[in-house]
Amino acid sequence: MIDVAALAAHLAAHPNVTGKRDIDIACVALDLTQNSPGRPGDDAAAIPDGEGWQLMATEGFMNDFVSSAPWFAGWCAVMVNMSDILAMGGRPIALTNALWSPDAATAQEILRGMKEASEAYGIPIVGGHTNLRTAQPQLAAAIWGRAKALITSFDAQPGDLLIASADMRGAYAGDSSNFPAFLNAPHARLRADMEILPGLAEDGLVTAGKDISQGGIAGTALMLAECSGVSISIDPGRISPPDGDLARWMTAFPSFGFLLTAKGADATAVLSRFHKHDIDAVVIGKVEAGSTLCLTDGKTQHVIWDHAAAPYLGLAPIKEPSHA
Repeated sequence: MIDVAALAAHLAAHPNVTGKRDIDIACVALDLTQNSPGRPGDDAAAIPDGEGWQLMATEGFMNDFVSSAPWFAGWCAVMVNMSDILAMGGRPIALTNALWSPDAATAQEILRGMKEASEAYGIPIVGGHTNLRTAQPQLAAAIWGRAKALITSFDAQPGDLLIASADMRGAYAGDSSNFPAFLNAPHARLRADMEILPGLAEDGLVTAGKDISQGGIAGTALMLAECSGVSISIDPGRISPPDGDLARWMTAFPSFGFLLTAKGADATAVLSRFHKHDIDAVVIGKVEAGSTLCLTDGKTQHVIWDHAAAPYLGLAPIKEPSHA
């Protein structure tokens, strides 16, 4: 039996969820809103270009993570950027990196991870910045992509269903919240999976979406709710965690995971696209009018966050002023 109230309180205070508040600080300092170029709040910036969009995204990594797991960090530099492009309905084109390291040996492991991921996913690394004279290893990477049709964070509508998809063919990396499903996976399978999201976008089967990031299902759902200016209600009883630990899974960072919204008539088709690739996908909730992310036990709703009362990313839709 799930104690939904306790789970909601746990998620509201979890550092993987609250850590996303840092974005709000940057947006305020840079005076960014949803109306800024590229529409901040999405997984990648989308720049109109002919009949499609150029996509740009970047990711940086905690120094302690790069130091303790240099190969894994290198792989993630490619993988998480790739996920940002896929979440937009795009296909990756190329990636650059910025690497700092105290010595060549440490840098070599980071670069090996990047090289092997680049080969696995078929995303070329086309340049970057390297410095081997720093006190500690640091890593960031940027990616370019292109989309024919977009999946955005801004278009979830009341009445839509919320779908969670994740590749469960993996395991947690030690005690961390990272859930890699790419280890020992055939490269052909990884590349085939990359076509699911662009296909959904081009066929018009989803209304909005995001990749499940460090905030997990909970934090990602909250970002999606705020950016679309809606409420999202999640039924935790519909979620099947890989190790039985629901609280851990709802704040986990899967290597291939997405939250999508779809009209009821399209939900079965969306689920089928993932199931054909042996990727787990299930309807876990719905979109409603309002401004909260909450968990429900079918009778009572337990609020995790109200983004109108306490902005999360600070990128909610800008309301038009009312006129007399």
